[in-house]
Amino acid sequence: MEPGKVQSEGGLNVTLTIRLLMHGKEVGSIIGKKGETVKKMREESAARINISEGNCPERIVTITGPTDAIFKAFAMIAYKFEEDILNSMSNSPATSKPPVTLRLVVPASQCGSLIGKGGSKIKEMRESTGAQVQVAGDMLPNSTERAVTISGIPEAIIQCVKQICVVMLEVQLTQFRDNMPFHIQIAFAISSQLIGCIIGRQGTKINEIRQMSGAQIKIANAMEGSSERQITITGTPANISLAQYLINAR
Repeated sequence: MEPGKVQSEGGLNVTLTIRLLMHGKEVGSIIGKKGETVKKMREESAARINISEGNCPERIVTITGPTDAIFKAFAMIAYKFEEDILNSMSNSPATSKPPVTLRLVVPASQCGSLIGKGGSKIKEMRESTGAQVQVAGDMLPNSTERAVTISGIPEAIIQCVKQICVVMLEVQLTQFRDNMPFHIQIAFAISSQLIGCIIGRQGTKINEIRQMSGAQIKIANAMEGSSERQITITGTPANISLAQYLINAR
């Protein structure tokens, strides 16, 4: 996930990648005659839509872009599938219209957040959107991902996809925060007589300490009447410990 440039509903301002699992017939519907349908979807949604190559029974459709572009692309796909259902019904004695169904491919690590504690999140999605949502219990073959099936009218599917995107973003942001190094800052005074040894000729020694430790090191100018200079070190605890060791070694 990368930062995006387009502000969309709910204040989201990111680029997402969502993948769909589709049967060959569904892929053919999305591509259209001479690729006209998928070309139109790309142009009108401004999302990047890529379809995996191969003659497998199922293909992966990858949709990438700012959140509002993804929602537009999903809407166009859902309405296209509904159009296909209506066309097939005109040649069939069936009277009840089957729902539109989309299958998302979601990392298994994010499925717990989609389901929620005791199934609370997925129940909330079903009730608020009117769509049926099911998370597969087993992972996809040779994969660490699961299929999430959404069924309903196009409007319900679009609302459900929006909610799933929000949950996926929350998970990714939490993972980013958890993996982000913890930075701290310390400051201490040192005799002005020793500063030259730490800085080195034309700053060579202090620059070497910065590079070796990975810490930011700032040396304040001498205060009038003081025989000491303040050194401020910023970085992870490990960066700071190494910087202090290198400074004291001078």
